Amino acid sequence: MPQTPIPVPRQSTPAYDLYGPAQPMGPVILSVPHAGRHYDADLLAAARVRPEMLQRLEDRWADLLALPMAARGASVLVARAPRAVIDLNRHEREIDPAMVTGIPRDTPLQSSAKLRGGLGLIPRRMPGAQELWQRPLEWAEVRRRIDQFHRPYHSALAQLMRAARDLYGHAILIDLHSMPPLPPPAAGQKPARMVLGDRFGRTATARLMTLAVDVAAGHGIVAAQNHPYAGDHMIEQHGRPNEGLYAMQLELDRRLYLDEALDQPGPGLERTRALVAAVVEALSQEMPRTGYALAAE
Repeated sequence: MPQTPIPVPRQSTPAYDLYGPAQPMGPVILSVPHAGRHYDADLLAAARVRPEMLQRLEDRWADLLALPMAARGASVLVARAPRAVIDLNRHEREIDPAMVTGIPRDTPLQSSAKLRGGLGLIPRRMPGAQELWQRPLEWAEVRRRIDQFHRPYHSALAQLMRAARDLYGHAILIDLHSMPPLPPPAAGQKPARMVLGDRFGRTATARLMTLAVDVAAGHGIVAAQNHPYAGDHMIEQHGRPNEGLYAMQLELDRRLYLDEALDQPGPGLERTRALVAAVVEALSQEMPRTGYALAAE
């Protein structure tokens, strides 16, 4: 169980919990799309694997890193549906046709390296489990998940981003994730324990990315940019710098805040929360200095 209680959300839907103000009190919005832990009986009955395997898809307890920011006035959106149900960080057309029956012939699908690796919109397989599910899903069930979880989450996030931009001249999305420990890049070098992604400059600016890296360094954390994680659909969808909307993915080493089993909150939770808070605070005070932002001043 978490070491500190989870606060009551301001708004709760089947797709998400919103913590903090519905009207942003600053330009930074936090999103936690892979921390959902609501596994219902039907989902577990459909699985070929034990619940512990499905939980490996989670960014385990990553929401605990962001929730303290709600008390400081930040808007924090946290997914309720687990990633095993639907991956909010994938395009709604990233569907493996081999795991869905009854797809209409005229439905456009989208392939990707993640999909081919088993981690599409509906995860199919992962290391240690060649097939997660006992049988293919009906197309109607996939559509239900898109309509109930995927679209409402992205709609709410887009609304928060637009509201922040309209109030402050720009908005900055931090899409918060956790990652397995990375190997060191070379003998004698320290591995990155934080990875920032902006789709190689497409969704944020070098200035914002460098600022976040510098904040991490001030906390004794080595940070990398766009390798091995450059971000995915979440920041691609909501990061449009030419419109004053910036987005970056923030991956944190799970050893920073979980126990040795990487299962429950550990002794580093508060230090990692302080790191996230420092990144949010620094970005909140930094103007991206783009044409849009300057025009808004």
